[in-house]
Amino acid sequence: MHIQLSDHFTYGKLLGFTIPSIIMMIFTSIYGIVDGIFVSNFVGKTAFAALNLIMPFVMIFGALGFMLGTGGCALISKTMGEGKREKANELFSMYIAVSALAGAVITAVGIAVMRPVSIALGAEGQMIEDCVTYGRILLSTLVFFILQCEFQSYCVAAERPRMGLWITVAAGVTNIVLDAVLVALLRWGLAGAAAATAMSQLVGGMIPLVYFSLPNSSVLRLRKFRFDGRALWRACTNGSSELVSNLSMSVVNMLFNVQLLRFAGENGVAAYGVIMYVNFIFVGVFLGYAFGVAPVVSFHFGAGNEGELKSLRKKSLVLIGSSAVVLTLLAEVLAGVLSGIFVGYDAELYAMTRRGFMIYSASFLFMGFNMFASSFFTALNDGPVSALISFLRTFLFQVGAILVLPALLGLDGIWLAVVTAELLALAVTILCLVKKQKQYGY
Repeated sequence: MHIQLSDHFTYGKLLGFTIPSIIMMIFTSIYGIVDGIFVSNFVGKTAFAALNLIMPFVMIFGALGFMLGTGGCALISKTMGEGKREKANELFSMYIAVSALAGAVITAVGIAVMRPVSIALGAEGQMIEDCVTYGRILLSTLVFFILQCEFQSYCVAAERPRMGLWITVAAGVTNIVLDAVLVALLRWGLAGAAAATAMSQLVGGMIPLVYFSLPNSSVLRLRKFRFDGRALWRACTNGSSELVSNLSMSVVNMLFNVQLLRFAGENGVAAYGVIMYVNFIFVGVFLGYAFGVAPVVSFHFGAGNEGELKSLRKKSLVLIGSSAVVLTLLAEVLAGVLSGIFVGYDAELYAMTRRGFMIYSASFLFMGFNMFASSFFTALNDGPVSALISFLRTFLFQVGAILVLPALLGLDGIWLAVVTAELLALAVTILCLVKKQKQYGY
């Protein structure tokens, strides 16, 4: 059954429309951690620590895709809800073109500064060379990574969430197969892992680019456009929460690594890397739902359908609350198994990782609500409120917690930092949802 943005969404229809995005994000997370599994088990924990040390810096450059993907998607969906289909296609085409051009410029900058940044982050000796090798290879396909991030949102707006899922599966299979060949069989080490990820990004960005360039039956098509600086600015400001979130997470992850080097050395960085990889799988459920429901919210906001907005808000909070409890319990039960997949070869590192993840997983109780609220306000084209929630949960509260808690609780304080930040952000989320409900009619 084909589900349209204009439909009334029951629980069943809402799940049917968002599940492809949820699966897509979970699968993205799974294939994203494949590098870590192969590097840790076939190259060693020093290379694994180097990968995790430089990855937050590399991810900074991909933030553009999340910003224009979510901010642009909200404006495109709202424009379609207003009945302006041709304008929506022009905006879609402009955002893709601008992203590709900006990505090319950012790639050159990132490759040039990779070595000094690696040193500044604390890498020494062989770890410096590992960071530079992995980072530069990964940045070689940055343009396609940015496009892949955008198309994850645009496929949903085009009423093609399943297509987004299959593209992600294709990219993931590419990464997994090439990791097995290049790292496990040919022993190319960290360079092989980076090449596998780069090729998967090429697949993930190129397939939808070709699809939307050719005649198709979707509601979005790439076409000639006139540059609209105001619309670009609106997309950037509206998607600023996702930009802030991704930039903040990258900066905060680097701060985590600095603290972990101080409190636990190389093992601490490796343990945190495992926790972040596993965390991506659980967060993928919340993130996928937020991506999936956002275009629906934007469409009905543009159409002035307050009754549907109220229904979407209520049903979303129920679904997220249920998922939060299930995911937290699942994380606690599987902490040992998941840690063992990465670092089962080292008893001390395994014990540290397992304990850290069991503490960290309490954040799943609050995280989903905060992520949904930020995405919800982006969908309503209220970038400032969305950015406020993202900035507080991913930066201000986390920085405060990571600086204060370790001094009081030692290594456990580092694992508790995200839990504390998400709990504080939940209070802000509730306040924003209550304060803005009359303004937007949800």
